[in-house]
Amino acid sequence: MERLLITGAAGMLGTGLRQELASNATTLRLSDIEPMPPAGPNEEVIEADIGDLPAVCGLVDGCQGVVHLGGISRENTFETVLHANLRGVYNVFEAARRHGRPRIFFASSNHAIGFHERENRLDRSSAYRPDSLYGLSKAYGELMARYYFDKFGIESVSVRIGSCFPKPMDRRMLATWMSLGDLAALIRKVFDAPRVGCTMVYGASDNAEKWWDNGHAGFLGWQPQDTSEPWRAELEALPPMPFDHPAVRFHGGGFAAAGHFEDEE
Repeated sequence: MERLLITGAAGMLGTGLRQELASNATTLRLSDIEPMPPAGPNEEVIEADIGDLPAVCGLVDGCQGVVHLGGISRENTFETVLHANLRGVYNVFEAARRHGRPRIFFASSNHAIGFHERENRLDRSSAYRPDSLYGLSKAYGELMARYYFDKFGIESVSVRIGSCFPKPMDRRMLATWMSLGDLAALIRKVFDAPRVGCTMVYGASDNAEKWWDNGHAGFLGWQPQDTSEPWRAELEALPPMPFDHPAVRFHGGGFAAAGHFEDEE
């Protein structure tokens, strides 16, 4: 691509992908509301609020692809989630409609299906069961992607990212962990494929415990290379939680176990 936009580029994933995807476009356009390091040789750095439609239109204009990571990545108040995640994802897809219809990688989340019980393996037909306002916003984003494909032909892949950290940090992440390298490889496949339509992919590495089935997305050719197994002994040595605790019972872990965020304010 000539120009690839990454929103949320100041965050942990955006910072890592800035290096991983450097060779995948002539120019990386990086944006966030937070300050970012100065632009590198093939980078453009633009500070912008993802909840501001004119600003987002300016970001998307001239781009052939969008990696949409921007927004709130944890649970928060409804008003905060509304601005950053619901209004933000609308702005990205609407800006794409107005400016050349670039393909979009949308960073969704496992929390869109977090209230499914762990012993149930999920696939593309599994119902939305968000475990939080954050998870609800990701389900909304996936439906936004469907609407903009059906009505305007804007192709996208929504990836329900599990737990993308340098290493898994608890017993649950032995199943949900996704390495940054596997995420970057998936993004490359999303933009290399001749056609993606409107597709959802579960984002996890090649872990021994598999809660999610990506058979429907085999046409992308994505084969995760990393696994959480090197940390199994370390994490299984931690004190176990009761088997019927909500954080153990449901896919969403601690998000499913937490109370309503508004009540905690």
